[in-house]
Amino acid sequence: MIRKTRLYTPGPTPLLPAAQFAMAAADIHHRTPEFRALFLKVLAQLKVFVGTSNDVLLLTSSGTGAMEASVTNLTSPGDRVLVLAAGKFGERWVELTKAFGCTVDVLEKPYGQTFTVDEVRAALKPEHKAVYMQASETSTAVSHNVEGVAKLLQGTATLLVVDGITGLGTQTFDVDGWGIDILIGGSQKSLMIPPGLAYLSVSERAWAAMETAKTPRFYFDLRKERKNQAKGETAYTPAVALVAAMGAALDYIAAQADGDLEKGRIALIHNAQTNAKATRAGLKALGFTLFAPDAPSGAATAVAVPEGLDAGAVVTALKTRFRLVAAGGQGAMKGKIFRVAHLGFFDYLDTVALLGAMEHIAKDTLGLKVEYGTAVAAAQKVFAAEAGQ
Repeated sequence: MIRKTRLYTPGPTPLLPAAQFAMAAADIHHRTPEFRALFLKVLAQLKVFVGTSNDVLLLTSSGTGAMEASVTNLTSPGDRVLVLAAGKFGERWVELTKAFGCTVDVLEKPYGQTFTVDEVRAALKPEHKAVYMQASETSTAVSHNVEGVAKLLQGTATLLVVDGITGLGTQTFDVDGWGIDILIGGSQKSLMIPPGLAYLSVSERAWAAMETAKTPRFYFDLRKERKNQAKGETAYTPAVALVAAMGAALDYIAAQADGDLEKGRIALIHNAQTNAKATRAGLKALGFTLFAPDAPSGAATAVAVPEGLDAGAVVTALKTRFRLVAAGGQGAMKGKIFRVAHLGFFDYLDTVALLGAMEHIAKDTLGLKVEYGTAVAAAQKVFAAEAGQ
């Protein structure tokens, strides 16, 4: 029997065919008028995709490179910062800020939970140079209240830096209205292309802070990149093929709304949120417990397996039987949860396929009492309601 590989991981995500074609055809040098035109077009599109009037820079790196840049460019050794950590990637902020000599206060919550505005308010100090947080904590599939934290910081000197790597394209941000100083994205998530590019919006407050920041930096010197990228160039050799792919992906998103990229972004977010709701409904109908029911992410769903079972068995069975690649738990959650994604190049029929496979796994691998069609029917009802049918 034919089995196609299907990727349901929250990064890398399934590749957009048009982006793959663009990569294959991207035989151009980066110091040419042709590349400069492409690069400036992509930077302008990214501003619309992020939803900001601020500068947006594109870096050849993973998202962690942009995270590092937001520490080295904004802080000096000894600066006090606040990190909101409730998962593996929140812990990465802790590691990064400590690595560059910051004095780090950590507001920590157990995996699967989020922070209340009152908890953040109580942890904030006037001397905090910046707050570092996730929008969507990919390791636990939890969505954090970026808007609430941003409002706490309005009128203060504290900068807000948000890892939106799986948040962009799956949830709504009002970057300028809320006052997000840096918002970070990654190419391998909602933009449907391979890993290798990070992008970030940078506010005027953040640019001003860079004038006094004393942490050493070289490759990730954002002021250097700003100067070069305004002219359609990068300070160092860019991933040319990935830039071409990103342009194709942004064109595709715009095409979903008759060429309007802003409306296309809204549609992309609605698509992720609808597939997330449908997936959660289907898995609950099978008797699974959602790991983060109170603040679920639109990027991915984390699922706890029944007591005494290993979530890794679900991931292995999905791949062995159906060539469906899901993600296991990370860090402390390894073996306790599995995760399936909804961001980027996923549609409703991908969700139906996943849930159909999960019915077999629940019945045959986990020994649950399952009626075929249960999960799919639950998802169909969600889809019909979202479509107004």
